[in-house]
Amino acid sequence: MKTDKMAGVMTPILTPFNDDLSFAPDLYLSHAKWILQEGIHFLSPFGTTGEALSMTLAERLVAVDGLIDGGIDPAVLMPGTGLCNLEDTVTLCRHAVERGCRAVMTLPPFFYKNASDEGLYTYFVRLVETVNSPALKICMYHIPPMAGIGFSPALAGRLAKDFPDIFVAYKDSSGDFENTKAVIAAAPDISVFPGSETFLKEGLEHGGMGCISATCNVNPAAIRYVYDVGIGDKSDDLEQINKEMVVFRKTVEKAGPIPAMKGLLAIKRNDSRWYNVRPPIMPASPSKVEKLIEELGDTLKIS
Repeated sequence: MKTDKMAGVMTPILTPFNDDLSFAPDLYLSHAKWILQEGIHFLSPFGTTGEALSMTLAERLVAVDGLIDGGIDPAVLMPGTGLCNLEDTVTLCRHAVERGCRAVMTLPPFFYKNASDEGLYTYFVRLVETVNSPALKICMYHIPPMAGIGFSPALAGRLAKDFPDIFVAYKDSSGDFENTKAVIAAAPDISVFPGSETFLKEGLEHGGMGCISATCNVNPAAIRYVYDVGIGDKSDDLEQINKEMVVFRKTVEKAGPIPAMKGLLAIKRNDSRWYNVRPPIMPASPSKVEKLIEELGDTLKIS
């Protein structure tokens, strides 16, 4: 059993844009620093929450460089690298490795929805062999509601068994905790992270290592607190604080997570650029965000 597993709470960080929808590195860096100051263990640029598939390859490279050159320790970074073609995925993985990132979070090539486990296994063998670095660490990103395809427990177990020093984690954004438990059973040596804090407490109880959650962008300290209580660092009423955290999550989800969270940051930080999203996503209206702020009340703590 591995003793150096990744563990903790990770934020798939929102990507801010200027009014012309170009990438806004100043907001990105300041938001990253705030999230870490609030106690989050890791950042994952270019997850679904970060509008990754609306960003170019060059923008992703610049964004990672900006975080690291701006003072973020690369050891807390796990950039998203999964695209539909191997060459671009290799480029992103190599860059993360060269910059010293802790790991990469990689989607399967998601266009061909009928791809078999054997086909996906073959793709990832090619990825590993092409990057050709012992420093490569991969978190398998399972999000079939968006990608239409994913890593079955059997595939996760096979990759982890055949490449134990490379396939080290799994993000389960299926919304199905039975799948999470099946992956933990199939690949016991990797770190399995539910893709929502809704399953943080339950995940810890079944061998999960934390969570990777969108709402860490706007509720980081509370989510970290539940993690600390869940692993036994504190003796507070876990049931109550977990319930409050889940209610916060569901309230934000109901408002449309990406535009709603960006709207919260726009108002709380008095910078309207945070409203900006890239089409086909549409921005939240100020009135809708004000209503969300009212619903969240004292539980909203953004500075």
